[in-house]
Amino acid sequence: MSMPVEDRMLARYPLFGLDFSVLSEEDIATLVASTLRSPEQGVGLVITPNIQHISLLRHNPALLQACQNAAVLTCDGFPLYYYAKWRGLPVRGRVTGRGIVADLLAQPARLRQHRLFMVLDSDATVAAARHWADKHGLADRLACLVPEMGFDKRPADMDSLARQIAAHNTSLLFMGVGALRSEIFVNQYRASLPPCWALCIGQALLVAFGSLPAPPKLVQRFNLEWLWRIALEPRRLLKRYAVSACGFAGAVLRDVLRRD
Repeated sequence: MSMPVEDRMLARYPLFGLDFSVLSEEDIATLVASTLRSPEQGVGLVITPNIQHISLLRHNPALLQACQNAAVLTCDGFPLYYYAKWRGLPVRGRVTGRGIVADLLAQPARLRQHRLFMVLDSDATVAAARHWADKHGLADRLACLVPEMGFDKRPADMDSLARQIAAHNTSLLFMGVGALRSEIFVNQYRASLPPCWALCIGQALLVAFGSLPAPPKLVQRFNLEWLWRIALEPRRLLKRYAVSACGFAGAVLRDVLRRD
């Protein structure tokens, strides 16, 4: 008999000095959809790191603290997954933000107990989110906001965002404004936020709403999503991925030496 999701949530394995979850995408979606966080539990931060996250941990104390405080931390990027597998750790497969969001939005009836808040990148994405909510009878449960560019550098803007999330009595928060900003904001403002699940899922909502094409099945099968994303946004992502790959290689070396 398989262990209940709530019990598996307590299981962890160490990687890069952090405690990673053994939950699958489906497990996390089920847990988030079916449970409400209590005031005692507070914010349940869900982070799905890729090589960029890992490469920056050493130089970004705020990101490191967010990952340390996460309720669920998973291996999103395929290099993390294969490294964990090589180390003999109990990984069950890649667990991506895109997969978690797809599982959640595929069964919208499960979300009717939640108050949803989506922090999004553009008015076009807000329109797509509201269309989805209208279609599934969740319009009165959803609030959306597009923060001003650079909001994470202005305390007044972050205070205002936290207040709006709290005023909505949010129980399920989707942070779709990009890596690092989302994770750090939720962790730094957890005392001001209502008890909720907070999913830092980057562009996953864009894919779920059809605003951004999903990688073809063959691309996913051979773990070439990184190449697919570079092809879509070469100017923005090529340098970032190259720098992150070097930083990740260094993190792996330090992790191996720490364990040996």
